[in-house]
Amino acid sequence: MAHLTAEPVEMRVPTGTLNGDLVVPPAAEAVVLFAHGSGSSRHSPRNRAVAEALQNTGYATMLLDLLTAEEADTDDRTQALRFDIDLLTDRVVTAVDWLEQWQATRGMPVGLFGASTGAAAALKGASRRPGRVAAVVSRGGRPDLSGEALSSVQAPTLLIVGGDDREVLELNRHAAKLLTSLPLTDVQIEIVQHAGHLFEEPGALEKVTDLAAGWFRRYLGVPRPEGPTGTHVKPPEPVRRGVNR
Repeated sequence: MAHLTAEPVEMRVPTGTLNGDLVVPPAAEAVVLFAHGSGSSRHSPRNRAVAEALQNTGYATMLLDLLTAEEADTDDRTQALRFDIDLLTDRVVTAVDWLEQWQATRGMPVGLFGASTGAAAALKGASRRPGRVAAVVSRGGRPDLSGEALSSVQAPTLLIVGGDDREVLELNRHAAKLLTSLPLTDVQIEIVQHAGHLFEEPGALEKVTDLAAGWFRRYLGVPRPEGPTGTHVKPPEPVRRGVNR
């Protein structure tokens, strides 16, 4: 595939500017926004590897810093803002709205890929933008930190956890039971055997990428160049499970 150039973008928030890298392949008809957490940023080598693989399958991607430069400096010293899920969620929602306004991504279904505490922000953001977010993937995430918002998430959700990351695995299993606005078929936990929290083991990140790409293909729809016409595949209409609130 031809080399794709990232477009630097800036998004204004009340406390400053968020920096991001946007890549839009020519045939893209869906975009995946990455929500980093736990002191990470758009420069995360793991998320960049996943993003590059998704680009090569036809997705647009947005790698975004959820903290301003000044906030990131503060967080490096205090490690406080990385657990401010409300703040991170506001940034995710801002980015989702921005993608709808940006000409290159306007009208595209949005997928969210969240890692660590960024997964909580992704899920909480999805609950606030049910008409825009079509799917969520969590990698080694903390969906439990989304709190009560889990019960109102309508985007099909895949939770990917390392088999050796036992505490986080239990937290994900519990969080999956709280995604009560989704049919059971739209909530899935995938365990990458012999992988830890960072998926640094040989082949672990490649497995994460394959699982994420499969989930997004199922729920976002993607261009399929190998087909006779290269047409866009429409994702299935989800069937929502009623819940008493």
